[in-house]
Amino acid sequence: MRLSEYIYSTISSIRGPLLFVEKVFNARVGEVVRIRFPEGKEMEGEVLKIDGDTVLIQAYGETRGLDTGNSSVVFTDSVKRAPLSPDVIGRVFSGSYAPIDGAPMFVPEKWVPVTGYPINPASRARPEEFIETGFSCIDGLNTLVKGQKLPIFSSAGLPSKEVAAVILKNSRLGSETGGFVVVFVAVGLTYYDYSFYTRVLEEMRTGFVAFANMADEPVVERLLAPRFGLTVAEYLAFEKGMDVLVVITDMTNYCDALREVSTAREELPGRRGYPGYMYSDLASLYERAGRIKGMTGSVTMLPVVTMPEDDITHPIPDLTGYITEGQLVLSRDLHQKGIFPPMDVLPSLSRLMQSGIGKGHTREDHRKTANLLYKYYAKGRDLRRLEAIVGRDGMAEADRFMLDFADSFEKEFVSQGVVRRNIQETLDTGLNLLRRFSLT
Repeated sequence: MRLSEYIYSTISSIRGPLLFVEKVFNARVGEVVRIRFPEGKEMEGEVLKIDGDTVLIQAYGETRGLDTGNSSVVFTDSVKRAPLSPDVIGRVFSGSYAPIDGAPMFVPEKWVPVTGYPINPASRARPEEFIETGFSCIDGLNTLVKGQKLPIFSSAGLPSKEVAAVILKNSRLGSETGGFVVVFVAVGLTYYDYSFYTRVLEEMRTGFVAFANMADEPVVERLLAPRFGLTVAEYLAFEKGMDVLVVITDMTNYCDALREVSTAREELPGRRGYPGYMYSDLASLYERAGRIKGMTGSVTMLPVVTMPEDDITHPIPDLTGYITEGQLVLSRDLHQKGIFPPMDVLPSLSRLMQSGIGKGHTREDHRKTANLLYKYYAKGRDLRRLEAIVGRDGMAEADRFMLDFADSFEKEFVSQGVVRRNIQETLDTGLNLLRRFSLT
């Protein structure tokens, strides 16, 4: 095992953020390096590929000013680590964990590898107890449970950014026990989106940790930002006993970065050009959510996935669906009707919902209310196809009744704007709707 640093001045080629270093021995993929400029400043990088004694390095920044004759690379024999402390709460960092909120860096309590530590399946506790998002369509019909990973499937042009912002501001524990914090990770942001989320975080003031990676920053930062966020989440959950909700947007940008790095490594592409190991890479992130027996904290994950070309069978949503426990699907039809959040409850699903609702969690009538709302809304939605053929006047009175219920359900239960509803208000809204149509 190598315990000392080695300095190489054998850079053979510099191609944008990529450096090729020759005559290197005993390096490893993922190793952190320090790149020294001729004028003396340093920048971090990471080993992407090793081909014989030639190493491919990705720089974490602008390589302008480097040259092959007077620059050098220091191999540190260490992997990327994250500084951790309770003082991380309320702070905003870049994708490389540099403070961007104007405050100085906190004094770390410890340093931990960003890859995290796998949770022993035998030590996993069953997800239970719901997390209240403030959205009726989630809390009432697709309840988010502590320790769950539940992705939001969106499409281009849909307000996933606004949905994520409301969840950031309104989420809280269903019970008042224990601490709660939101870890927000934004990957591949435009400056417009960054300005939007900055205003959201200013309104939150505290109870969050944020990592923001811009679209024009090094591609490797897009791969690091979620890992930094999850490392912080694990620390707060399993060492500080807090319940942590991790919101990551957008996983499509993350996967595109993964494809770009894979191309730089000259690896054989898989489906749609994405690397064949994308499934295991996504699993290494998603599976960091959970609860551990004997520990009070939990990590719950809400990743946002923008489906390319509205295609739910695209590799990114497809693989995400395999790994996670359900999905929340945003609808273009509901969005065009002016409904916010435009969440389609029929294809949406929370597989762990039953563990977090009912007596002792939400309310005893939660299951019955949710089942009735889903049942009658599904009937009304199905009858809309018949209405498109024969017209409303050609339908039976009972069918028109179901159509009216479906319309009222979307306008009164699903659509709520940015106004927060607690679980009692959500269930009361659903019950009042059912009673008005005499469906209880």
